[in-house]
Amino acid sequence: MSSSVRPGARRRALSTRVAALAVATSAVLVAAGCSSSGDSSSGGGATDASADISSVSLKVGQTGWAQTKAALEVAGLDNTPYTLEWPVFSGGDQQLQALQSSALDVAQSSEIPPVFAAAGGTVKFKQVAVQTGSTLFQEVVVTKNSPITSIAGLKGKKVGYVKNTTAAYFLNELLKESGLSWKDIQPRPLLPNDGLAALNGGSIDAFASYGNTIIQAHQNGARTIGSGEKILSGNFPWSVTTSLLSNASKKAAVVDLLARIDKAWRYVRAGHEQAYADKFAAATKQPVASALKQVQLQEAQRPTGIEPPTQTVIDSQQKVADSFLEIKALPSKVDVADLWSDELAAPLTTALAGTSASVSSTPVPSASAVG
Repeated sequence: MSSSVRPGARRRALSTRVAALAVATSAVLVAAGCSSSGDSSSGGGATDASADISSVSLKVGQTGWAQTKAALEVAGLDNTPYTLEWPVFSGGDQQLQALQSSALDVAQSSEIPPVFAAAGGTVKFKQVAVQTGSTLFQEVVVTKNSPITSIAGLKGKKVGYVKNTTAAYFLNELLKESGLSWKDIQPRPLLPNDGLAALNGGSIDAFASYGNTIIQAHQNGARTIGSGEKILSGNFPWSVTTSLLSNASKKAAVVDLLARIDKAWRYVRAGHEQAYADKFAAATKQPVASALKQVQLQEAQRPTGIEPPTQTVIDSQQKVADSFLEIKALPSKVDVADLWSDELAAPLTTALAGTSASVSSTPVPSASAVG
């Protein structure tokens, strides 16, 4: 998209392309539904037949632990014809920093880190797909002996949060719901592990975080006083370096990888949650039963999957960006439409149709069924 085009025009142009893609997607999915099942040992779907991906090497970021790699292993889809490395970071913001410096080829994060990366200067990445996922285990917690029982009780308190992530967003929204503002607390930006240590040590009164940090906090007896479950969208963009989009082989490899990820999660839900929970528990040092329950709860709430970008996804991220502008965390408004590319949308749609046709998924258990 040319920088000489007005932001509104860019949004309309992308919206038009997204709408056209939605029609094409429906046609492809209908056709896929009538086709025979694919080979479960193959990749997720079709790629550019003219692109040689055998020499491709991709560094793919992960947050907390290599959960995507684990899902591929469980489904037997880790046998890619290209090489993968899985660097692990403590947050999506660090992934985007690595992506900006070309230390990563592909990053996965919440909607928020790309916004801050864009606000920091020249954007060297594009968001090309979105992973749907659970919004559970995104919480504001206090120690078990804390007198604070609600978000309203945070007024004047020292509240830790993970900067430039979902934690900052849902904390701000929870404060507003309770009649407070960002100015009513003493915000303390902290990395996940540092924040957990600060909470346990008493140097902060509450901590807003996610994932493993929240799991560990509860293992220490922490109590939840607020949750991002109904605030967050559950959209997790997949981003690639801008230079990658000029490399046909790498683009084909990314499409194949994203389709494999979608297929792997369908396989996990089709009665293989235990195998994934075993890897989850080992990586996060928690009981297997606890890991299994979390997997079941998360997949029941919002099944993990891959989708091409849609206008709804773009609008959701814009809402998040505007919230950060509201608390003056951003220096100026970010037009998130500029961060998206539909360049992989068509081949990804075809590849995803293949994963839908080739995996026979059992119904996801209801949340009540798993406690």
